[in-house]
Amino acid sequence: MILGKVVGTVVTTISHPHFKNRRLLVVQPLGLEDEAPDEDFVALDNTHAGIGDTVLVNREGNGARQVLNNPDACVISVIVGIVDSVCIECDN
Repeated sequence: MILGKVVGTVVTTISHPHFKNRRLLVVQPLGLEDEAPDEDFVALDNTHAGIGDTVLVNREGNGARQVLNNPDACVISVIVGIVDSVCIECDN
């Protein structure tokens, strides 16, 4: 699972049948301030997320296919939740 922020959408004129009637969103992974950021990636939306939303993404093919209830789907990343808030506590 990855925590990320939706930063864009992808529009296609032709897409794989497994992507039909599903939105493709560009997700920017979030990390701690001292971590190098990972590359943005495309994920299928399963939650009605939008640009600016913080989301929880399953980035593992088998798990993503289970979420979509399609064992043959050609998908790796799927948004499974919209995050309301994140709290990180550190011991000093």
